[in-house]
Amino acid sequence: MSMITERPVNSPVGPVPAEATPEETGARRDVRAVVSAYVALTKPRIVELLLVTTVPAMMLAAGGLPSLWLVVVVVVGGSLAAGAASVINCYIDRDIDQVMRRTKRRPLPTHTVTPRNALVFGLVLAAVSVALMAAFTNWLAAGLTLAAIVYYDLIYTLWLKRTTPQNTFWGGACGAAPVLIGWAAVTGSLAPAAWALFAVVFFWQMPHFYALAIKYKADYARAGIPMLPVVASTRRVNAEIIVFTWLTVAASLVVWPLGMSPVYGVTAVVVGAVFLVEAHKLTRRAARGEAVKPMRLFHWSITYLTILAAAVALDALL
Repeated sequence: MSMITERPVNSPVGPVPAEATPEETGARRDVRAVVSAYVALTKPRIVELLLVTTVPAMMLAAGGLPSLWLVVVVVVGGSLAAGAASVINCYIDRDIDQVMRRTKRRPLPTHTVTPRNALVFGLVLAAVSVALMAAFTNWLAAGLTLAAIVYYDLIYTLWLKRTTPQNTFWGGACGAAPVLIGWAAVTGSLAPAAWALFAVVFFWQMPHFYALAIKYKADYARAGIPMLPVVASTRRVNAEIIVFTWLTVAASLVVWPLGMSPVYGVTAVVVGAVFLVEAHKLTRRAARGEAVKPMRLFHWSITYLTILAAAVALDALL
């Protein structure tokens, strides 16, 4: 017989917490799984990347630090808007997501979230984001926010992505829109510097997403999505990567004389040179029939944009 005795519930040491039943543990686990699934629908990593360009644009527009309240509103509103666009994108793309290895574990293909609930969630996020921007910024910023959501989901996802190899180019305005939204939220207008920053992010998306499309070429082909690497020759893809990388760097240098100091200018030259080297390395390997390692360019493109955005923010503070 065991010598261990049970401590009375009301002993001086304190009450013994009751152990959760298997049903309660399972319920908590289910709640966490559902919450995680809804968060996953918003594609948080994309939201983070969009905000990387938004806040520096606001700082440049303000000539320093804008009001903390405005930054909070734009960050929250922008996050909700980007999340809404991604959720609705998942709803529209649920048919192709289930046949692509890269996306088949998303919440809709795994039936963690129903299509109806996903659509309602996305529409609610969109409504809240636009209302927040309209109430606390200005109508230009709110209008741009709404336009970005509508364009991404109805023009890009529903139409361009499935019909043309130039889907990344024509859809690029959505990814670059946060720069204009952030600027408009501060000033109520759009200046040449805002459009120059927009051009940087717009052109940047081609080498960034083409690298990803090369990696998952078979996936896109299986789903019937005409991404450029699926339907075009290696030579054509290489040419577009090089052209748009050069245009990205050129646009970043156009920003320099629009009120920026050498702090930004030197940074743009250095990171732009590295970006160009990586793009040319990938295309040379592809031309030789060697392993291209496209994710190296993909990850470096993110580093490039992050460093450039940090340089914009730093320059605005000096």
